[in-house]
Amino acid sequence: MAQEYEQLLLENQLCFPMYACGRKIVSAYTPYLKPLGLTYTQYIVFMVLWEKESVNVGQLGSTLHLDAGTLTPLLKNLEKEGYVTRNRSKEDERVTIVSITDKGNALKEKCKDIPGELSKESSALSRKEAEQLYKLLYKYLSE
Repeated sequence: MAQEYEQLLLENQLCFPMYACGRKIVSAYTPYLKPLGLTYTQYIVFMVLWEKESVNVGQLGSTLHLDAGTLTPLLKNLEKEGYVTRNRSKEDERVTIVSITDKGNALKEKCKDIPGELSKESSALSRKEAEQLYKLLYKYLSE
């Protein structure tokens, strides 16, 4: 390929290995989450709610780097399943507060071993490399 098109080579793209790794990670979680009836995106929503119990939709979207178009149907489905409640804020009716229910909290026990199981399966990176990658990815996300 002519030198003027070097920037279009897939091997020269930072975005591609990031994208492919993201897909690989989600795929690795699937055998653990599917029996629980969860998607990876639902799982990360639960992780925030297990930590905070209640959060407004805007904060949830910001934390997870997800837009309202992704979150709204996901949260509606989780509410329909009885895992969360959605209520308008008393201070500002425009703000929706998402809270985890007892049923949603019960999933925490079923999910607690998933991160450890996945780290056992993946030995591509040393602990130090994984920590470096973690810092670099969050640095990239904070731009």
